[in-house]
Amino acid sequence: MEQINQYLKKNNKTKFPKIMGVLNITPDSFSDGGDFIDFNSAIDFASEMIDYGVDIIDIGGESTRPGADTIDDKTELQRVEPIVKEIRKLNDTVKISIDSTKFKVVQRCLDLGINIINDISGTQNDIRLLELAKLYKSGYVIMHSKGTPKTMQLNPTYENVVNEVYNFLEEKTNLAKSYNINEIYIDVGIGFGKSLEHNLELINNIEKFNMIGETLLGISRKSFINKLLNIGNPKDRDLPTLIIHTLLLNKNIDVIRVHNVKEYRTLKTLYEYID
Repeated sequence: MEQINQYLKKNNKTKFPKIMGVLNITPDSFSDGGDFIDFNSAIDFASEMIDYGVDIIDIGGESTRPGADTIDDKTELQRVEPIVKEIRKLNDTVKISIDSTKFKVVQRCLDLGINIINDISGTQNDIRLLELAKLYKSGYVIMHSKGTPKTMQLNPTYENVVNEVYNFLEEKTNLAKSYNINEIYIDVGIGFGKSLEHNLELINNIEKFNMIGETLLGISRKSFINKLLNIGNPKDRDLPTLIIHTLLLNKNIDVIRVHNVKEYRTLKTLYEYID
């Protein structure tokens, strides 16, 4: 790893982002709903991601696609708890994040050894998650969203989307720092209460957000790609997702959240050794 870092520095290349692999334990997620609701298929996929060198496995038990309904704590925990347990049993070093805004779900997963809270509400749903992050010394992802998954795409409006999202993330990052949380990632929330134009404005100005802190970008398979390229099936959007990430490699993004870890392992190898 040190040899690679020296090579990148010598050639004036930014470090490749950490890879966060998506593992949805849901029947209704927009891209892979139902693919991993079965325990064995979920564990096989997690093991595959680990073999490909994933840095973080992001586990979600509730769909946050546009129009999705919320589920109760018990149902969400029934989905994610056995998966977290088994992954941690298989590998005690890979980082695990829990994509949840529910206090009981997050607390239980922290007890089981997860490392990062991925809060799509950016502390708006339950500020007590910051207390949990402080208590368990976990990392925290602060994402910007407008409205709930049920309502967020019903005519989202901004006067200046870049400035409004920036101000929100800066405010919430300062709040998290007041809880002595050291590992903080900010996510502009592509597709969460944004139109196509809003998403493109944020992506084209993504480097600005480095001034706040470490950035996480989640664009994988999202519907703005369909609107740009007319690719209806989310699973067919892996190539354009990869191309967009490739175009952004000089923007100093710290973490990329993706569905297809294998492709990014290939991109990372090529990026590190080819000028």
